[in-house]
Parts: sequence; structure tokens; C-alpha cells
Amino acid sequence: MKNTPEYTHHYASPLGGITLASDGEALTGLWFDGQKYFADTLDAAHEEKPLPVFDLTDRWLDTYFSGKAPDFTPPLRLKTTDFRRAVWEIMLTIPYGKTMTYGEIAARVAAQKGIASMSAQAVGGAVGHNAISLIIPCHRVVGADGSLTGYAGGIEKKRRLLALEKGDPAGLDAQ
Repeated sequence: MKNTPEYTHHYASPLGGITLASDGEALTGLWFDGQKYFADTLDAAHEEKPLPVFDLTDRWLDTYFSGKAPDFTPPLRLKTTDFRRAVWEIMLTIPYGKTMTYGEIAARVAAQKGIASMSAQAVGGAVGHNAISLIIPCHRVVGADGSLTGYAGGIEKKRRLLALEKGDPAGLDAQ
């Protein structure tokens, strides 16, 4: 396996620091600083370096935190298992301001695999290990009853992100 160098960049968001990771071409990670599973796909040997993909991601984040849906996606490289990739790709289809349940994602994965059913709990594990938060919108995944269940960045951040997407930018002000 080729050992690709990795690079990082920091972004100051209204909800706290964000660390971005890249292989030099595509975004490979985006985590709120200190979140659960922080940088779990980032090699220990990495360096901070300005890159075009980080400039593009900063623009995406600036647009997002201004309360608008970004109309582009930075190039992404998903460093994960096939199962998690399937879940993350479904999350990429959740529109800005909308939500999807773990069960709905499980049903889609099951349909893709041609099986009768898939565990919503297994989907929850894949959602929780999402390495590119916000852009792969794991904060838009909710419980069957619409409840705000687990979020690696914390439930309060999830609530505030969903409020921002529903046109309530005041959600970002309450730290």
C-alpha cells in the first residue's frame, strides 16, 4: 500500500475549531476539534500545509456557516470500509435543511446489497465514524421518531447545525 503524505489545516467556525485533512488533492477528514473519534483516519505523521483543497473547503464552510447551502462539494476521498462508504454516500444525498433516519439509511443499504434488512444500529456506527463531518452531513441523521440522537461533535452542535439549516442563524450564537 502506498504511503501517501497527509496534510492538515485549521478552520475557526462559530461552533469551535475544525481540523481538515487532505492527501494533497482531496479532503480526507473534517472534524470538530476534540470530537469523539477525532482524526481517527489521520496518520500520525502529517504536516500543516496550505493547499487548494483547503481553500475550497474554507469557502464551503464560510458559505455553510453564513446560513446558505453550498452549491459545490470539495473533492472527497473516503478512507473507510465498503460498508461505511455506502452509508456515507447515502448521507451525501440528504438535502440541506432535511433529515433522514438511521432506519431509512439501513433500508437503502439493504436494497443496495439485495438483502431483506440491515441493522439501524450498524448504520449508527458508520454514521458515528464519519470522517468528513458537515460535508458528509451526519448531523442530518435522526432517530426514528425524529429525535436528535448521537453526534460525535455533541448533541448541542447537532441541534445548532440543524437550526442554522432551517433558517435560524441564532443557533450559532449560543455557545
